[in-house]
Amino acid sequence: MINKNLYYLNNMIFSNSTNKHMSFEEVFNNILYFIKQDPNALYKLAIGTDSHVKALTRFISAIHLHRIGQDGIGKGAWGCIKEYIVPRRISSLREKISIETSLTQELLFLFDYKRISEILDILIPYLDKGSDFTIEAHIDIGRKGATRDLVNEMLGRFSNMDVETKIKPDSYAASSYADRYTK
Repeated sequence: MINKNLYYLNNMIFSNSTNKHMSFEEVFNNILYFIKQDPNALYKLAIGTDSHVKALTRFISAIHLHRIGQDGIGKGAWGCIKEYIVPRRISSLREKISIETSLTQELLFLFDYKRISEILDILIPYLDKGSDFTIEAHIDIGRKGATRDLVNEMLGRFSNMDVETKIKPDSYAASSYADRYTK
C-alpha cells in the first residue's frame, strides 16, 4: 500500500503568483533572497494548511514569510503554496484536521537546523538594529466552533517542535492564506 504522505513529500512542487513550479530548494532560496533585501526587519515565517471537501479532499499548505518594520507595520510578504489531494471525501472532522496538522508538520521539518542557521546568519549582524526571526505553525482550529474539542490534541502535536503554534483567530497562514486556494 502506498503511503499518501510519502507521495506528498516526494512531490514537493510549490507555486505562487510568479512561479508555478518550484522545488523546496527554490522556495528556500526565495526566502533567503527576500530576507537579504532588508535584513534590518523582523521576520515571521508562518506555515499552515487548510482543506476543502467535495467529492475529493483538497489540502493546501502555505508558507508565508512576513516582513515587519521596526514600527510594527508590515513591509511586505513572500509566500507560496503546495497542493495535496486525497481522492475521497473526508467526512471526519478529526481526520481532516489531523491531516492538515500532519502536512503542516512535514513542511516545518524541512526548516531544519541547517536552514534556520542560514536565515539567522543573514540576520545576526543586524540584531542591534532590531532584526529578528520567528517561525510559527498555524492550525485551522479554534476554541469556538466545531474544532474546539481538537485544540488540545493538535496543539500537543507541536509541543516538542520549538515553534510557536497559533490557532484561530491568529492562524492566518492556514485560515486565510491557504484557505484562499482550497476552493
